[in-house]
Amino acid sequence: MRQHLLIDADDTLWENNMYFEQAIHNFISFLNHSNLSHEEVRAVLNETERTMGYGATNFTNSLLATYQQLAEDTINEEQLQYVRQLGEQIHSHPLQLLDGVQETLEYLVPRHNLMLLTKGVQEEQQLKIERSGIEQLFNHVLIVPEKNVDTYHQLIEQLELHPPLTWMIGNSPRSDINPALAAGLNAIYVPHPQTWVLEHEEVAAPPMDKQLLTIDRFADLRVHF
Repeated sequence: MRQHLLIDADDTLWENNMYFEQAIHNFISFLNHSNLSHEEVRAVLNETERTMGYGATNFTNSLLATYQQLAEDTINEEQLQYVRQLGEQIHSHPLQLLDGVQETLEYLVPRHNLMLLTKGVQEEQQLKIERSGIEQLFNHVLIVPEKNVDTYHQLIEQLELHPPLTWMIGNSPRSDINPALAAGLNAIYVPHPQTWVLEHEEVAAPPMDKQLLTIDRFADLRVHF
């Protein structure tokens, strides 16, 4: 039976957070705080990111704000420029599809209704989608500011989705799995080893009439669909 498959983008279809993690590692090394541990600096940055929001531009602003908050010596423009560069270079990384994504999408296209659902800054996400080379494989491409229960309810209504035949597929418990289940959809969890820490959450137990699957890799969708 033809299903509706809502598919996340960052760290589900292509690598994303690994570039942010490398920038964070370099940032903490550059800060070289004499009293705060790596984990303590990261906690301050996490809280700043929570306030600033998503995307590479907001990430750059978070690095700058954290550096200005934690730097132990007088800050000069050269230091700020280096920190700014750590964030801005995120834009220049090549877009790398995860293993099996292209082949799996091509397998699913004639069988099911595919919809790409990603959250973040409109311009940044649209550019990544265009660079991916897979946009044409989706019936709908949707960029939303947040993925929560209300978002999924709105999509069900706008796209006239039938919840028992609709699945949300992604790597984030917080944005992809738990709110989709709470909105009455099925879900497939595809863990990624570098999922953004602010997307971490315990995966909720599905309601009695909903299905939750966990698969090791995106290509395993071919087994189920």
